[in-house]
Amino acid sequence: MDRHRRRLLAAAPFALAAGAWPAAPALATSIARKRTRLILLGTAGGPTPKALRAAPANAVVIDDAVYVVDCGNGIARQLALAGLSLGAIRDVFITHHHSDHNADYGNLLWLAWAADLRRPVDTWGPPPLKRMTRQFLRLNDSDIRTRIADEGRPPLAPLIRAHELRHGGVVMRDERVKVTAALVEHPPVAPAFAYRFDGPDRSIVFSGDTRPSPALVELARGADVLVHEVMYLPALERLIASEAQAARLRQHLLDSHTTTEQVGRLASEAGVKTLVLNHFVPGGDASLTDAVWREAVAPHFSGELIVGRDLMEI
Repeated sequence: MDRHRRRLLAAAPFALAAGAWPAAPALATSIARKRTRLILLGTAGGPTPKALRAAPANAVVIDDAVYVVDCGNGIARQLALAGLSLGAIRDVFITHHHSDHNADYGNLLWLAWAADLRRPVDTWGPPPLKRMTRQFLRLNDSDIRTRIADEGRPPLAPLIRAHELRHGGVVMRDERVKVTAALVEHPPVAPAFAYRFDGPDRSIVFSGDTRPSPALVELARGADVLVHEVMYLPALERLIASEAQAARLRQHLLDSHTTTEQVGRLASEAGVKTLVLNHFVPGGDASLTDAVWREAVAPHFSGELIVGRDLMEI
């Protein structure tokens, strides 16, 4: 990312506080883009809505094709704010079945169909993705049938091709990108996946939710960009101190997520060029400025470090 874009993005938190977050297209009009673009659509972790950050979702954009990773609540609007056409979605990848990652899986495709989606979309993720797809279509059958009759839209069901993943390996390959999955460790949810996108001009890896994972290190080996979840333990200690099961909750978080120190060390071990912090836990604490996150990770990673923000393009 060049310095001009970095300055524009650095001003974004202040614009957000003033209620004037700049739209992604405005940021990009005068800046040359890479062919393989990464847009962070939502950067919070956890299922509850937050004022500071949107729910987890990402987009890899190659030429005119959009590949989505995770479908947190509100992803369709985040895509619109990023200036991306819903009809350009080619594939959707779900890392695991927690509600902050799949809440709008069906809604995204339904709303894209209500907009300008006219080609099939392949969706990928752990079981029971096929059953989820069928049940979502049944849930919204009345609206779907009405829009087919009143608006002349094609049937929605044939446009959603769900594929269930149980193991790591190459997931899909088209004329633009190869996507590879690795099983990561996010107990008690299993299977959970990380994904690597090898595009025409760079490689981008998404950790999903995971504790430090050797399989993820291998997946990310030498990647240009690693987008990794991050947990700031001191803030969590304060947050859960009053919980009746504080000790149990703390242990669960440590068993299933990655701390600031751990993510820096993991990125260093994998030899990635750029580490992008994402899926912030806690994601709703305004006292956790970019500087706090950076200072907690930087001692453990010497490459380029980016503190992610909603609608940031990298």
